[in-house]
Amino acid sequence: MSLPVAVSREKLHRREIVIEGFARDDGNYDVDATLCDTKTMAFSTDRRTLAPGDVLHGMSARMTISPGLEIVDFTVAMDDTPSVACDTAPANFKALIGLKIGPGFVRAAYERVGGTLGCTHIREMLQQMATVAFQSVFDVRRGMNATRPPLLDTCHGWRAGGDMIRNNFPEFYKPDGTGN
Repeated sequence: MSLPVAVSREKLHRREIVIEGFARDDGNYDVDATLCDTKTMAFSTDRRTLAPGDVLHGMSARMTISPGLEIVDFTVAMDDTPSVACDTAPANFKALIGLKIGPGFVRAAYERVGGTLGCTHIREMLQQMATVAFQSVFDVRRGMNATRPPLLDTCHGWRAGGDMIRNNFPEFYKPDGTGN
């Protein structure tokens, strides 16, 4: 679906986020996320002067998870940042080790790396990284057990009365739409 044609306008900022999931040879999974911000005008930060198109934020994060969705490692690299103060934040993300992806994950992650402990840009990617982690191990986990699908009734597509459940998890299908 495309957006409607916009009025005449000028692009000021571009953010690209790419998040990918990988199965590792050791049985764990990696979720790699990259974020790249650029601007269309020149400006200066306390680190350097940027020309139009130069990378303002160039950051990466790797979340290594177990098959049970527990974070076993978390690594951050910040190749491009606007401030030298950013340089000490990556090590703080090791505090995420031991968290399990599931209900309350984002809140628990923010308790460990929120505010001045972390980096806004890496934190903003955490929820999406968790989603990609789940989607990366979903097919494997689906084959491991026949328990209630973890995404049941979390959104319109996964509602108990929807086609996704009827076609893929018929034992959990509820024609009236209640799956709780």
